[in-house]
Amino acid sequence: MTKRHGTHELELLPIPDKDDDALTDRVRLLLVKTLYTHPSSLAIGAINGIVSSLAAAYLSGERLLYAFSAILAIVAVARVILADLLPRSEKSFNIRWLEIVYEIGALSYAGMIGIIAAATMVMDLPAGIELLMVANAVGYGTGICARNAGRPVLALSQLAWVALPIMVACLWIGGLAMYLLAVNMLLLLPAMASITLSVFRVLRESISSAEKSRQLAESMQILARTDVVTKLANRAGLNHHLEEAIAGLGDRSLAMFWIDIDRFKEVNDLLGHQTGDKVLAEIGARLADIVPQNGVVARFGGDEFVMLCEVEEKRACERLATRILNEINRPIRFQDERLEVKASVGIAAMPEDGEDAESFMQHADLALYHAKANGKNQVAFFDSSMTRELVRRREIEGELRAALQRDELSIFFQPIIDLATGKIRSFEALVRWFHPEKGELRPDEFIPVAEETGAIVTLGNWITAQAARAAAQWPDDITLAVNLSPLQIKAPGAALGILNSLRDAGLSPTRLELEVTETLFLEDSPTVVSFIEELSAVGVRFALDDFGTGYSSLGYINKWPFSKIKVDRSFVSGPNVGRKSDAIIRAVSQMAATLDMDIVAEGLETIEQVSAVRDAGCNLGQGYYFSRPVPDYLAAMLLAQDRESDNIRHVFG
Repeated sequence: MTKRHGTHELELLPIPDKDDDALTDRVRLLLVKTLYTHPSSLAIGAINGIVSSLAAAYLSGERLLYAFSAILAIVAVARVILADLLPRSEKSFNIRWLEIVYEIGALSYAGMIGIIAAATMVMDLPAGIELLMVANAVGYGTGICARNAGRPVLALSQLAWVALPIMVACLWIGGLAMYLLAVNMLLLLPAMASITLSVFRVLRESISSAEKSRQLAESMQILARTDVVTKLANRAGLNHHLEEAIAGLGDRSLAMFWIDIDRFKEVNDLLGHQTGDKVLAEIGARLADIVPQNGVVARFGGDEFVMLCEVEEKRACERLATRILNEINRPIRFQDERLEVKASVGIAAMPEDGEDAESFMQHADLALYHAKANGKNQVAFFDSSMTRELVRRREIEGELRAALQRDELSIFFQPIIDLATGKIRSFEALVRWFHPEKGELRPDEFIPVAEETGAIVTLGNWITAQAARAAAQWPDDITLAVNLSPLQIKAPGAALGILNSLRDAGLSPTRLELEVTETLFLEDSPTVVSFIEELSAVGVRFALDDFGTGYSSLGYINKWPFSKIKVDRSFVSGPNVGRKSDAIIRAVSQMAATLDMDIVAEGLETIEQVSAVRDAGCNLGQGYYFSRPVPDYLAAMLLAQDRESDNIRHVFG
């Protein structure tokens, strides 16, 4: 426990709470705390004793009493000075030393009070002087029993040291009155012992109840700040540590590492929440092992952890972030299971990246967001540009939802051409947003925002419904291609929503082709399997989009019912176009021909590119060379032109 004396602290060394004796010891130490932190009572008693003894000496003129008074004054003043100075000498002054000093002073003072009273009796001084000193001694002895009830032995010892000289004086003087006074002084000891012990028991019970209440409050506070699963600090505990760290920061730097476990939901979904909790506990233990001595690790919630510690420089943050990723990436083994977990880390440093706790945490969270957006299992430091981008994204998020209600979005169609005949085989539906104030917004500005906020489900269903209505007016041999987001596919009832759109538009499922990317299949989700199987069963076809930019695994082509492969535009018009890209296109084209699949070359802008991909084996092409994306009425005009001629003359001459 820590008690204050002015601006100084006296730290009483704790006594182990093993049994009732330990509680008794703590009650006993309460006396020392009271006396040393409140020495005013000692000063009042000292003044009273000194004045009374000097008065007796002055009135009697006895030199011996002057000597006794001087000794009493020295003892009294020393007690007051030591009571004031000892606790100031150091913050952790040994409590046993304080007790010894106090005991010597207390017994010495009590003994001198008793001796002076006895001396006045033996010297046969005037009755007034004897009455003054005996009353002073008896009053001190009885009063000290109540004041020092926390130390019954000491209190009764002081009373005995006061009473014993008076009793000896009574026996020395003799006479019935003196003998009776001696008996009264003797009986005073057990009487005051009973009172003192009773007060001690009450004090002991009060302290016991107070300690239990304090321990319960401390336990509840600890529980309120502790995460049940990992035994680390929780969000409340983190806030507490953060406030303390900021308050004592000074000229040092404080770093916050915001950690998010990538794709942790799959662990819970596939292995159960109990295994998920074990994974979280293991990760928490690993982070606790590497956190610097002055730092703290907290589970912020879900699969997010926060490490807070002081750092010297940015390079120290980089080294610690690397250790964090290495520790998390180490395989986790549970019985027969071997899990490999990845994580993303966002870092902010204070005071550079925040003036207060709220902004500091926001910036670390924002850095984490960018780490995940950059491909996950990454580390990102906060930068002020992230704030501007976040503001921009939030604006788009709010305006996008309103745009769907105000019909600010439009569907444009880009034709996909048969490179052998020049005929239009299909149209790809592309969404366009014409903002009333900001003008046209590029899809790469609002599509990622829609995916992050979940608005992509509503947006995707709207695109499919609008495009299907337009495609229902086209000739039956013209198909419609629609891009799907993985989030849209995984949404509940995704397949039913597409089938309802086709039914409402009157478009046959066989005329719809859904374009998906390889990222959809990385998780091997049962929801994805069900979605593809349900739509394939009614004739909906699937195309693998952006082939060549991701894993480009042939296993996907073998496993899933793709009818078309779209070669990414980087193989056609990118900076690395050459013999290697041409060879890759030829190899993919030969494979597609063998599997009776169409292969589309995207991004065609020149006749040379058209000729190159056609010679390499691509049978379909798409790009500005043929047509930019156009509204539905212009798409209908292109189809009308296509039907009136044997080929598109402005393309092939």
